[in-house]
Amino acid sequence: MTTTTVTPEAVTAYAPSRETLSAVLTRGERPRRPSALSASTTFGWRAILKIKHVPEQLFDVTAFPIIMTLMFTYLFGGALAGSTREYLQFFLPGIMVTSVVMITMYTGVGLNTDIEKGVFDRFRTLPVWRPAALVGMIFGDVLRYILAATTIMIVGLILGFRPGGGFLGVVGGIALLVVFSFAFSWIWTMFGLFLRSEKSVMGVSMLVLFPLTFLSNVFVDPRTMPGWLQAFVEVNPISHLVTAIRSIMAGTPDMTEMMWTLIASALLILVFGTLTMRLYNRK
Repeated sequence: MTTTTVTPEAVTAYAPSRETLSAVLTRGERPRRPSALSASTTFGWRAILKIKHVPEQLFDVTAFPIIMTLMFTYLFGGALAGSTREYLQFFLPGIMVTSVVMITMYTGVGLNTDIEKGVFDRFRTLPVWRPAALVGMIFGDVLRYILAATTIMIVGLILGFRPGGGFLGVVGGIALLVVFSFAFSWIWTMFGLFLRSEKSVMGVSMLVLFPLTFLSNVFVDPRTMPGWLQAFVEVNPISHLVTAIRSIMAGTPDMTEMMWTLIASALLILVFGTLTMRLYNRK
């Protein structure tokens, strides 16, 4: 019987050369810190990519507006205006506002979900402008607002809506709606930061949105309402927004209502944007 002895091979330790060490350890030029706009647009692109990978998120900006438009047009059109076509001329700008403003609540829901998953803990460690993650997320949602408004307009044109202001009037009305929705979404961003779950954010947003959208001039002329309700409708920001968009799409812009809407948008960003950033820095 013979035994074979295996001699292990000698292991040679790697010794980097002086040139290699010098190339690794030499301090090169430090990359420039991204600007606030660059960081915000990057986070906005992230929000768009989330839609690309989960296309079901587009249900609320496509199917929901179509259902709302068809349902209310054929439900109230004949009773309130005598025909669906006549009612659509009054109703379509209002239902566009209602649908898009309701979609803004998903900004707070998405933020709360990211916080619960720990994503924003990572964002806070990045060497970028601190509000970039929040601003970029809202920038990404602007695409959802445009898609929802465009969907409703296409459905309205098919049903017989004819804007007196033509193409420019439609574009101007949608632009004003997007500006207001961008400002309005800061409210839900604030709620998304301090509420504990996405269900809480959705519940609070519905509690606010339903009175604002339904107790307005979206569906009927406020002059048919009781006096105490007219008082609320007249100060409701949704009513002013709807009146402004109706005037733009009709080709007779109401500058007073437009200015009121823009001022309200600026105040929303100033107040709720400031509160959101304070909560974000403390959380």
